[in-house]
Amino acid sequence: MTGRGIDQILAHPSPPDLHEPYVRDAREYVRLAEMVSGPIPRGAGPAYPWGDALALWDRIAPAVRIVNLETSVTRSDAHDPRKSIHYRMNPANIGCLKAARCDVCVLANNHVLDYGREGLAETLEALAREGITAAGAGRDEEEAVRPAIAALAGGRRVIVAACAHDDSGVPRDWAARGERSGIHLLPELSESAAAAVAARVATVRRAGDVAVVSIHWGDNWGYGVPPAHAAFAHWLIERGVDVVHGHSSHHPRPVEVYRHKLILYGCGDFLDDYEGIPGYEHYRSDLVLMYFPVLDPASARLSRLRLIPMRISGLRLRRAAMEDARWMCDTLQRVSEPLDARLTVIGDGSLELVPR
Repeated sequence: MTGRGIDQILAHPSPPDLHEPYVRDAREYVRLAEMVSGPIPRGAGPAYPWGDALALWDRIAPAVRIVNLETSVTRSDAHDPRKSIHYRMNPANIGCLKAARCDVCVLANNHVLDYGREGLAETLEALAREGITAAGAGRDEEEAVRPAIAALAGGRRVIVAACAHDDSGVPRDWAARGERSGIHLLPELSESAAAAVAARVATVRRAGDVAVVSIHWGDNWGYGVPPAHAAFAHWLIERGVDVVHGHSSHHPRPVEVYRHKLILYGCGDFLDDYEGIPGYEHYRSDLVLMYFPVLDPASARLSRLRLIPMRISGLRLRRAAMEDARWMCDTLQRVSEPLDARLTVIGDGSLELVPR
């Protein structure tokens, strides 16, 4: 969520005017964070928000980097008046995403059209200029439902199909329809809808490819997994999907290994401007995770999942302390029952899940 407060500390902040019930100036979110963590620089470079994550990415060298980009990237002022919260990042700050070397940005979520279809068009243009592939939104329905493709070494690829469900707060008229722009919004979490998503993946999939379905669903808080979410994820796996990448909640939700394949029901926020906002403290939303799944090259089964806890401090990512890593491990293990694996904390403060 690189809009609003994060955007304000970068070199080219958007106009700070907000249309929220209580906060009218985006700079207020920066001030709230400073009350907790001390002074935060203004006019920061594009790499600043990623903090300690950059060196970790360099060391781990993931083959592909997939994020849910939960903001519009636009200069548009045409906010959606039905919504109480609006996120935007100035296109001049797109270097922030480039600094993170994002390969695929999922746009099927409840904030990418906060500034209308004009804002969506500018978001798509900004990402394309930087060579970042978008998934889950488009200038028409065909583009919105089309899976993204990220190339790997040796000719293999990662196929990313992205979609959203309206239980995450997506207005229904944000759906792309025919020639109308919008997002890939699922009509329902049914077996037939799962089959349709898997079929789109199958149309572009080649032998050796890894299939990821990235889905925005559910509410912001709580650890429960709705039965409809679990059933939908299982249907996807049963139809050939290798990883289900769920998101929307502001904190991590349960992890499951189903038929040897990984399901992340809610990855939580990775970067946001919630620092200093009271309420929901027991969820520790300041603690966030990076997910590094390792898949068997022959079967795409999950071999290992490494999770690295980070902490948002000063609107910047810092490596979490060992006690925070233990809290995260204990919490995820508790809420992920039944889980076909066990989470442990390893020596460097990472969490590790090895399927049984």
